[in-house]
Amino acid sequence: MAILNREPGRHRSLVIALMGVVVFTALAIWLAFAILRPTPPRSVAMTTGPEDSFNAELGKRYRELLARDGIDLRLIPSAGAVESVARLQDPKSDISVAIIPGGITNRQDSPGLVSLGTLFYEPLWIFSRGDLPLKHESLQGQRIAVGPEGSGARKLSLEFLARVGIIDQKSATLVSLTPQESAEKLFHGEIDAAILLDAWESSVVHELLAMKNVQLASVRRADAFVDLYPFLHKLVLPAGVANMIENRPPTDVLLLAPKASLVVRSDLHPAIQYLLLEAATEIHSEPGVFRSAGQFPAPESMGLPLSTHARQFYKTGSPFLQRHLPFWLAVLIQQLLVLLIPVLGFLFPLLRFSPTLYGWAQRRRIYKLYSELKTLEEGLALGSAHQHSESFIERLDGLEDRASRLSLPMSYRPLLYELRWHISIVRQRVRKSTFL
Repeated sequence: MAILNREPGRHRSLVIALMGVVVFTALAIWLAFAILRPTPPRSVAMTTGPEDSFNAELGKRYRELLARDGIDLRLIPSAGAVESVARLQDPKSDISVAIIPGGITNRQDSPGLVSLGTLFYEPLWIFSRGDLPLKHESLQGQRIAVGPEGSGARKLSLEFLARVGIIDQKSATLVSLTPQESAEKLFHGEIDAAILLDAWESSVVHELLAMKNVQLASVRRADAFVDLYPFLHKLVLPAGVANMIENRPPTDVLLLAPKASLVVRSDLHPAIQYLLLEAATEIHSEPGVFRSAGQFPAPESMGLPLSTHARQFYKTGSPFLQRHLPFWLAVLIQQLLVLLIPVLGFLFPLLRFSPTLYGWAQRRRIYKLYSELKTLEEGLALGSAHQHSESFIERLDGLEDRASRLSLPMSYRPLLYELRWHISIVRQRVRKSTFL
């Protein structure tokens, strides 16, 4: 009856074992969070061009769309694409997103950056005062706005146009102006030409196309440029597309244009990358000048490698959970699934071997009493039991009392009965040796 009344002790052992499993599971979850860091940030910084540029307007559209899912997209103006790349590369900067035209950087110069795909064409526009078409010597010795330091317009115009002699850096006066400042000074005759790197949708581009005293240059030998620089594309701006009534421009114009890409740091959380790709699809998939419906965003690598998450997006779209659940609920479930893998990897061997460990622990409690019984038997063999029989009997009684108080599961109780039986055998031997 003593054994049958010790169930609370056995339950206490089970509770202790369960608490151990819970503690180890919590530790595994904490390590998974600490190592995998699956939670996406609630605030992300995007660097844009100058505040009056088309890219700055695009940044506002991205901010509105990401705000629907609770993501605060902070917009940080920059001088242009070159400065934006430098910010993305800076480990001390918190900038994670930018729109960068092809030709500004590559995977060798920016190993920590990846592309989410191309978004639109960003032509190199050459505007000048006067009515005559531009020739190679037209801009020599002139006052030319080529964009501020750190802008993509400055980098590409000096590289391409200086190569063919349109810009002579020794005789020309190069002025650092934003697109809006360039348009104003060109209109008032304070500069002779302005070179912009901007999309067709740019308000400054349309403003310059509408100026009657300003002409748009057609790039000569555009095919040669495309062959020399694979990230460039030849575009044709049709006559009259800016203004059919006034026929602006008056003739077809050949333009050189890189494709702008959505560039992010490679460690940007996958969930944020998918949100950016969804926003890009909503913003850039409509048809327009230089593009057909659904042409953008496109899984193209323009100098930088395509993100693995972007590759998956262009194949199958956003993850299933993000398509069918609110963003943060989908993220929470994804986190649980991510955590489930290491937790199961930890718990599976623990649960698999826990019965063995539990059985070993229960048997060890009995074997510990057996080791004491063995010590008493050794004393009996040496004859000390004859001299101290009463002490031996008391120790055996104490051992049996401890055994009777031992709480064990039903499957281990036969071992306990065997122990008590062996104790009685040793007790009989002690008594027998006393009467001899």
